[in-house]
Amino acid sequence: MILARELVNAPANEVTPVTMAETAQQLATDYGLEIKIMEEADCAQFEQGMGAYLGVGQASEIPPKFIHLIYKPQGTAKRKVAIVGKSLTFDSGGLNLKPSGSGIETMKMDMGGGAATLGAAKAIAQLKPDTEVHFICAATENMISGKAMHPGDILKAANGKTIEVNNTDAEGRLTLADALVYAETLEVDAIVDLATLTGACIVALGNDIAGLWSTDDALTAEMKAAAESAGEKFWQLPMEEKYFEGLKSQIADMKNTGPRAGGSITAALFLKQFIKDTPWMHLDVAGPVWAESPGGINNKGATGFPVRTLVNWVSN
Repeated sequence: MILARELVNAPANEVTPVTMAETAQQLATDYGLEIKIMEEADCAQFEQGMGAYLGVGQASEIPPKFIHLIYKPQGTAKRKVAIVGKSLTFDSGGLNLKPSGSGIETMKMDMGGGAATLGAAKAIAQLKPDTEVHFICAATENMISGKAMHPGDILKAANGKTIEVNNTDAEGRLTLADALVYAETLEVDAIVDLATLTGACIVALGNDIAGLWSTDDALTAEMKAAAESAGEKFWQLPMEEKYFEGLKSQIADMKNTGPRAGGSITAALFLKQFIKDTPWMHLDVAGPVWAESPGGINNKGATGFPVRTLVNWVSN
């Protein structure tokens, strides 16, 4: 949890895609994990090309780093799972630039999902459960420059699905789309993604409760039990398929944002398009990863949410 908090609290000129990869490499060295770092060229060649992930990062001067850490238990693993963390080390909003007063100065925390993923990796490597775990962070920045993706661009994800970008500030789901396609090629028994994905989830559930969506009842029960024993709060929201109508595009397979209503649900439905058959869960942790306490400046900052829940889930 301390590692996750330190990563989220650090400014965006200290925690970049490059330094996140270095942190993952250090974890691999210290705790005997396997590691694979895919560079931009590797991502472009994966399947049909990670066009969604690379589209988000193309305006940044700092190269993207696709991080894949692997924990394997001694002996036979009872199961094999993947944890995928959104890893936007800074989110300017892109050409749909976040205005002053919107909290843009806190967007160093938009890698809170990736930070928790690395924090969980550090704990799991020491606890040594009998589950094989793949930790995935598609790290990049969402910046502005002459190379930036434009509103109206069409990106192609690694599974061949096309996405009309109608808002460059809905970038986390673009990076996760390709990360989920990658995770499913690993032939795992379950995939869990976690992301500071939507303000809509904070509107729905407040700052202390994360949203949960899943395609699998057994996985949902496992995660709820893990969260209960961790003392971390989640609330399951519906995967209302009818709402996907709001994401349909005339010129691509889908748009990256839908109408204002049900924004966290349509975000989950967007991600679902990049999972075929694997039991999958999406956790929107936008509220709980960062504390804005009324108690004063000393109570403000990263929380380490939901490292404990992830570790409990893997360990049980």
